Amino acid sequence: MALYTETVMDHFMHPRNVGEIENADGIGEVGNAKCGDIMKIYLKIQDDVIQDAKFETFGCGSAIASSSMATEMIKGKRLEDAMAITNKQVVEALGGLPTHKIHCSVLAEEAIKSAVKDYYDRRGIAYDAKQFPDCENCEGCRMV
Repeated sequence: MALYTETVMDHFMHPRNVGEIENADGIGEVGNAKCGDIMKIYLKIQDDVIQDAKFETFGCGSAIASSSMATEMIKGKRLEDAMAITNKQVVEALGGLPTHKIHCSVLAEEAIKSAVKDYYDRRGIAYDAKQFPDCENCEGCRMV
């Protein structure tokens, strides 16, 4: 059995939505101190719907594939639906990840939530802080 699925390899070799969105409405940047992966997601939002999503990732193939898949999954979604996407759903959409690479999908979930939180913060929109990762106080990750 191959270590990576065809879908993971496709999103690694041909990532979707790579780059930066100028004047993004929300930007989320997270990292994992243990592996060195850094993930940044940019959102363009209109009427609480994600019109566009792009990413920049410094990391392994699994991190790039997770970023690519996550941006595909959230485009066109309402913010609350994007916030509901879990790392498990990212892994399932990729057809699986090796156990030691699951943390890449966790970063993708956290980057989405961080970008939505940034959007709320920029607009002064009230939110429940429990909905968002506390990367500044997490041992496994840190805000970059």
